[in-house]
Amino acid sequence: MTKPHAADSHDLIRVHGARENNLKDISIEIPKRRLTVFTGVSGSGKSSLVFDTIAAESQRLINETYSAFVQGFMPSLARPDVDVLDGLTTAITVDQQRMGGDPRSTVGTATDANAMLRILFSRLGEPHIGGPKAFSFNIASISGAGAVTVEKGGRTVKEKRSFTVTGGMCARCEGRGTVSDIDLTALYDDSKSLAEGALTIPGYTMDGWYGRIFSGSGYFDMDKPIRRYTKRELADLLHREPTKIKVEGINLTYEGLIPKLQKSMLSKDVDSLQPHVRAFVERAVTFTTCPDCEGTRLNEGARSSKIGKVSIADACAMQISDLAEWVRGIDEPSVAPLLATLQQTLDSFVEIGLGYLALDRPSGTLSGGEAQRVKMIRHLGSSLTDVTYVFDEPTTGLHPHDIQRMNDLLLRLRDKGNTVLVVEHKPETIAVADHVVDLGPGAASAGGSVCFEGTVPGLRKSGTVTGRHFGDRAKIKDAVRTPTGTLEIRGAHANNLQDVDVDVPLGVLAVVTGVAGSGKSSLVHGSIPAGAGVISVDQGAIRGSRRSNPATYTGMLEPIRKAFAKANGVKPALFSANSEGACPTCNGAGVIYTDLAMMAGVATVCEECEGKRFQASVLEYRFGGRNIAEVLEMSVAEAEEFFGAGEARTPAAHRVLERLVDVGLGYLTVGQPLTTLSGGERQRLKLATHMGDKGGVYVLDEPTAGLHLADVEQLLGLLDRLVDSGKSVIVVEHHQAVMAHADWIIDLGPGAGHDGGRIVFEGTPADLVAARSTLTGRHLADYVGA
Repeated sequence: MTKPHAADSHDLIRVHGARENNLKDISIEIPKRRLTVFTGVSGSGKSSLVFDTIAAESQRLINETYSAFVQGFMPSLARPDVDVLDGLTTAITVDQQRMGGDPRSTVGTATDANAMLRILFSRLGEPHIGGPKAFSFNIASISGAGAVTVEKGGRTVKEKRSFTVTGGMCARCEGRGTVSDIDLTALYDDSKSLAEGALTIPGYTMDGWYGRIFSGSGYFDMDKPIRRYTKRELADLLHREPTKIKVEGINLTYEGLIPKLQKSMLSKDVDSLQPHVRAFVERAVTFTTCPDCEGTRLNEGARSSKIGKVSIADACAMQISDLAEWVRGIDEPSVAPLLATLQQTLDSFVEIGLGYLALDRPSGTLSGGEAQRVKMIRHLGSSLTDVTYVFDEPTTGLHPHDIQRMNDLLLRLRDKGNTVLVVEHKPETIAVADHVVDLGPGAASAGGSVCFEGTVPGLRKSGTVTGRHFGDRAKIKDAVRTPTGTLEIRGAHANNLQDVDVDVPLGVLAVVTGVAGSGKSSLVHGSIPAGAGVISVDQGAIRGSRRSNPATYTGMLEPIRKAFAKANGVKPALFSANSEGACPTCNGAGVIYTDLAMMAGVATVCEECEGKRFQASVLEYRFGGRNIAEVLEMSVAEAEEFFGAGEARTPAAHRVLERLVDVGLGYLTVGQPLTTLSGGERQRLKLATHMGDKGGVYVLDEPTAGLHLADVEQLLGLLDRLVDSGKSVIVVEHHQAVMAHADWIIDLGPGAGHDGGRIVFEGTPADLVAARSTLTGRHLADYVGA
């Protein structure tokens, strides 16, 4: 028998002593060229192991192969906290991060499909208007002329030069497709002076930098009410171009409010802004379709050039499945390689279940699951093998009907000779794994250990939390609640909805379902009248720096700071690590960052405050026997008890803590940075925050995203409590356990895009299962074993 070649012995990825985040010194071996699924409750350490350890080290080692000069332009990555990582291959990470929030980013620009279409139209479009730039809504048409100095034959001579760039950008809306109009009454109260706090823009307070700039500019009287300003003063306040000024010996720039807002808030995607800033923008700014380009973002020239009767604006507005058919019908040998590549890209969209999108769809409006599948497109036709693909819950936002298709894609990547690592909760995807790693047993400090490694049958028998819940099947409720009223939607036509009329029952748990792209979010978010006491919890990501934590995000820190200040007779600002109480050495960060250029920066615990983030004098103030740093180190459950009774009783903080415990986040630390929370934890933190809002109708968009099978039970209990307390709950959801638990189901379909947008069923879950008339009905019937 021939001895195996030494090169064939490296068939394992070995991880020894991993301690990143909450991992407890774990060691595992992962088979290469197999599909390995990582499971465990939300916060058990799955992402810490897969993304922050294995994928991060692979990326860091690849970056080190570049020269120091090139590394200077790349993000510097620290080595993960692990003893040994052996057998790594190149890792390609396909995560659920929302795609760029730039308003000019579309599905087409994010996937190179637009770039190929631009070349196609520049070669075949009639009339010919220029190169690919002439069809780009990100490039403006400009021209200029001037004298340039050149050396000729040892003499310096001046020559006149002129240039023109033909771009496709609509001049009116600058390629955004919408124009904005600002309501001045939302910017300031004209009965007050600047010194009295006339400005109502978030962050524009007069006791900070802005106050210094306004008072030091000398353009207006700080004590004069704005309604008494001269035309000149008002123009300076609102429209003045950036002007250099000197305030207290410091060089600064003064700029009018409107250009400043355009740059700081209005040039960003509204959904990517912090909640209070988003609320201001929605109140102060009205966005209307640009009248010049009719929302296509392109100028007249770009829209006039056509292939057949189709312009590039028409092509980008088509549903991608239709666009693929149109491209297939173009027979032009001169651009054959381009057509083949474009065809392959568009077919990949259809294959991955995104054929219902259009290329002009803003990328910021895609859900987490859609964004992840758009990122997968460039890897589907790849000829690379022996690569490690890392996926973060690729089934998020997928109907059970679409999950089978996603499983086939994962297995196809594996069968090409790749290692596929998947973080996943859905039993349908866990079931197709070659190898399973179950982390736990609990979340945060109670997790971070390997509870099981092996095959799927082994997991079922293992007795771990995942193993015990793997075969869980929710039962259809015996009795459903009676509605107390209805919310009427008439003639809904947002996106692909086809003039839908539906009555959504109130006072019950109503679930809106249907395949991905059937129009669920359009119906719920786009057609339910805002106001009317509606509290909407969408899938938008929580944004927060390492200084943000559950206490700051939920607003709970405010009453805690005030309670500390009142008990000690000092200012509340002392109890903020971002304000007066911050340790001066580390500025309240708790760590000191040393930048090492292209090498990974080093974070060392601040010696002055020992990582507590506050000045030593602040820590002497106590409330209920604890200082502010000790309060921030408590778990949510511990803090709920602490602020609930006795001398530390603080009702405002206690109410928020109760809600955090309700959504299953009792194990989090009050001061834990938001950057360390998993996707499921962020979603529930958002839900807990909104539970305090005044309103009778809750609209939740896939609240089970990122939740373990065991956590879904707890979520159903929470939804029941909300309904039983007199609220109406409307849930957009694909999880069959939530469907089975509903009082009323509205099913959209029958397909996606223009094949969807109609109501295919309304009624109780029992009726849906009995009828089996829709895709959802058939999958739910199989799930409950009917």
